[in-house]
Amino acid sequence: MEKVKLKGNVRESISKSSRSEIRRNGRVPGIYYSKHGSPIALDVVEKEINPLVYTKETHLISLQLKDKEELECVIKDVQFDPITDRVVHFDLLGLTSGETFQLEVPLQFVGSPVGIKEGGVLQTLLHKLEIECLPKDIPQHIEIDIQDLKIGDAIHVKDLKLENLTILNPEESVIAAVTHPKAEVEAPAEGAEEAPKEPEVIGKEKTEEEEK
Repeated sequence: MEKVKLKGNVRESISKSSRSEIRRNGRVPGIYYSKHGSPIALDVVEKEINPLVYTKETHLISLQLKDKEELECVIKDVQFDPITDRVVHFDLLGLTSGETFQLEVPLQFVGSPVGIKEGGVLQTLLHKLEIECLPKDIPQHIEIDIQDLKIGDAIHVKDLKLENLTILNPEESVIAAVTHPKAEVEAPAEGAEEAPKEPEVIGKEKTEEEEK
């Protein structure tokens, strides 16, 4: 996997006011964690971190900090503003050559299931897999071939055969399935009262938490 360079500044203050000031200047605060060292508070240009967050690929990052050696890492966690969806904080996980680590890798579905032509509906229940591997074996994504799925067929975690990595999700977890189309809901009879609709709730990822 090709490394992506990311330049950052070491932060002297981790107060809430300093983080707010950083964001007003078009930068995003973050923390670099490693098994073999103390956490490093840092900030990066917002426009440079965005392509590494808003993507369907996993990136191996070469973090460049002033007066420090380049640090190999991956994005471990991201926090978003609940209103604007802008990145407000991120965590980087430092990697060590020869040591395995855990991360989430996005899935890419390949092909159009034959079951759709039969009138079925494709359901994708997982969009990422939790894996464990060496830094050199990090995949940008994992391809799932779904073109042979017929109505009633499903792909489970246990069906995947991947080299140089271990999948940590439960083996029986369903990744994708083609199901029978749901029966159409009949319209209420004329004069009958329609059942009240529940308000739509749109989920949001967690907002910024206080740094420890």
